[in-house]
Amino acid sequence: MTIGPLMIDLAGTEISPQERAWLEHSAVGGVILFTRNYTDKSQFKDLIAEIHAIKAPRLLVAIDQEGGRVQRLREGFTAFPPLRNLGHAFDQDAATAVHLSHLFAQQLACELREIGIDLSFAPVVDIDYGLSAVIGDRAFHSDIDALSRLAISFQSGLREGGMESVAKHFPGHGGVQADTHTEVSIDTRLEAEIWNADIVPFQRLIANELAGVMSSHVIYQAVDSKPASLSPIWLKKILRQQLSFQGVIFSDDLSMQGALAQGSIEFRLEQALEAGSDMLLICSRPQDVPAALDYLNDYNMPASQLRLARYHGRTAKPLTVEARLILDTWIDDLGKNESLSLNLEP
Repeated sequence: MTIGPLMIDLAGTEISPQERAWLEHSAVGGVILFTRNYTDKSQFKDLIAEIHAIKAPRLLVAIDQEGGRVQRLREGFTAFPPLRNLGHAFDQDAATAVHLSHLFAQQLACELREIGIDLSFAPVVDIDYGLSAVIGDRAFHSDIDALSRLAISFQSGLREGGMESVAKHFPGHGGVQADTHTEVSIDTRLEAEIWNADIVPFQRLIANELAGVMSSHVIYQAVDSKPASLSPIWLKKILRQQLSFQGVIFSDDLSMQGALAQGSIEFRLEQALEAGSDMLLICSRPQDVPAALDYLNDYNMPASQLRLARYHGRTAKPLTVEARLILDTWIDDLGKNESLSLNLEP
């Protein structure tokens, strides 16, 4: 059996008989979990182990654990600040902030690997233009160089913690106001503006062996009339060919309005696959799953399966006592509204 191209969610804290049948289907290669699936750490760890035991190669288990307001697991886990706080730290002391970004990501990954999660959809590498409320403080910074340095360090921290990163939302969601969760979102900027700014952090992460990218549902009208997630121009021509990206392309949730408005689930899946996606997400619309499984029943893409295999979680390297103290002190100081003044030497 191979790793299928579809990632779906679960309704509750246990796997229903219907959901188990879906997970056993050859088209399903992963599960994305949410707060609604969590009761406590023991229950969640057992749920993940049950998912992993369903078939071989085991299903990938993913979550959105960025820090700040996008942190699905809170009780029993570090209360990570939003990525923007690393940007604020960068403005005070760049070297310290870059180190903190590594520690932040390493600890985040270690906590997820402890319970069996394979990957978190992080980091956000959108540029903060002060336009997008849905991005906002999820972005590291408005400065490209600061953002890139923090993101590269975050990527290395995740690797130390036993997982690969997923940079999102390609080619950049920060330049629009509309939220693709609930609206069709159109970016009216010239292609050169996007190339000279939003794409730069992705380029630098790719040069650092980035394993995965999540595409956005934004329509960049100067390039294509389709959302980037459904666009061969963006994913095959620009991302694969021009940027030489060799890793996994994850679609953002195809149930979001930015994709939903494009047509039926079969059409969205067809467009996403033709655009070049390796794994397709369907969340919170279980009514779409049966049709998706039927559509993908005979789908086989060996190159995608090889790329996806890289995302099975590895053994984590825990932070040293000294490194954990640095991280915890910074997080505690944020709560006290104190300025950053940390000694990086153990």
